[in-house]
Amino acid sequence: MLLTDVAAASAEVGAVSARSAKISRIAALLGTATEHPATVAIVVDWLSGELPQRQIGVGWAALRSLPPPAESPSLTVIEVDAALSAIKAVAGRGSAATRTELLHALFGAATEVEQTFLRGLLSGGLRQGALAGVMADAVAKAAGIPAADVRRAAMLSGDLATVAAAAMSDGADALRRFTLAVGRPVSPMLAQTATDVGDALEKLGGAAIFETKLDGVRVQIHRSGTEVSVYTRSLDDITARVPDVVSAVLALPVTNLIADAEALAMRPDGRPHRFQVTSSRIGKRSDDGAQPLSVFFFDILHRDGTDLLDQPAQRRREALDEVVPEPLRVRRCVTSDSVVAQQFLDETLAAGHEGVMAKHPESPYEAGRRGAGWLKVKPVHTLDLVVLAVEWGSGRRTGKLSNIHLGARDPATGGYVMLGKTFKGMTDAMLDWQTTRFTELADGPMDGYVVRLRPEQVVEIAFDGVQGSSRYPGKMALRFARVLRYRDDKRPEEADTIDTVRSLYER
Repeated sequence: MLLTDVAAASAEVGAVSARSAKISRIAALLGTATEHPATVAIVVDWLSGELPQRQIGVGWAALRSLPPPAESPSLTVIEVDAALSAIKAVAGRGSAATRTELLHALFGAATEVEQTFLRGLLSGGLRQGALAGVMADAVAKAAGIPAADVRRAAMLSGDLATVAAAAMSDGADALRRFTLAVGRPVSPMLAQTATDVGDALEKLGGAAIFETKLDGVRVQIHRSGTEVSVYTRSLDDITARVPDVVSAVLALPVTNLIADAEALAMRPDGRPHRFQVTSSRIGKRSDDGAQPLSVFFFDILHRDGTDLLDQPAQRRREALDEVVPEPLRVRRCVTSDSVVAQQFLDETLAAGHEGVMAKHPESPYEAGRRGAGWLKVKPVHTLDLVVLAVEWGSGRRTGKLSNIHLGARDPATGGYVMLGKTFKGMTDAMLDWQTTRFTELADGPMDGYVVRLRPEQVVEIAFDGVQGSSRYPGKMALRFARVLRYRDDKRPEEADTIDTVRSLYER
């Protein structure tokens, strides 16, 4: 299969909004990707916006200056995948120059359409609406297999690309080999959102298990005898980085275990450190002993030969309690009373945590899915900020001004302090409006794909919290920022100040 086939399909998928149309187009492409066993897996990863190699050391800066495109397509999917693997493998003295040389050789052999696709893929900007659910249904359609069977296999394997390759090669029979296995991580169950505890209780039918939502790093723990493996939410193996977690797991009275937990750094007073402390600690390739980590369990998927995935949450909770001591369990409250639930939330926030999870007592563990049986309740903050710059979009947002740079007013200087970027929350109508509006506000020449603006447009931003950041001048950034609305009723001098943001950070 040629790269041009994938690039064309990606553009077409991004251009349509109907889910059924996306599924049909991807299924048609997969149906032609059977000449090489690895091709299907690669294509599924790519159209999901992922690289089989994960990170290869190529960022936006490396993609700004590229050779002119080739006139005709020649690259195959297998050749491109091999080239990306070669780029990732570069190391040592002179690696930057070698990586650039390999990258330019790849892009120089790609046509304009192929370059656009590769640029989006490597930059993380390939936003075409082909998320996991769409991809799973497309694989099922292409292979002639029930979608539920594909989703189940993907859930248990944690790798839809591998499942897709097996399904396209050997059909439904191949999916039977994907079972829950200790040592093989599975995609975690995710949660939907509730506005408050009352909303959560109503959505869950009147009663719920409320749990403290810790602001740490979610980990999936596997133990087989004395062998322990620890995986992140994205299924990366971080066992060597978290010896504290491994020790805690080995102390449990169990032989085989798969469990969900949160790892986080705690202060001596029993309150959590800021999230950056935890993420920095886990981000280190080796344990320097400078900052210990604590682990708190909240679910169990397997225990000593018994799979618990399909058991109700209440039963899984009981199984977890039998092997994990209370100090290592996430704090819980089971209630149908909104007053009691609100008190639990208030106590949780006062203890320095980010919110609560509400779970239906009968809900199974829907690995890899954002199940309706789990709801997260977190306080939402808002700020009125000023748009300082905007970036041209890619994928289905090509030709639109999309990602906006956010600034808080600095009374001391009369200027603005950047707090991050976001493209989340933007509707198609909003994208059309801001493309026109920001073209009018453009101030000076473009810096690559970034358009600098006169600081005149106020935008209301919702966010989950403020975190420290060395990337921005104010040493702070908004977490999970998303656009609520543009405030044409507010002048820039009425925007929130950096002092307001700093007070949120310190609190």
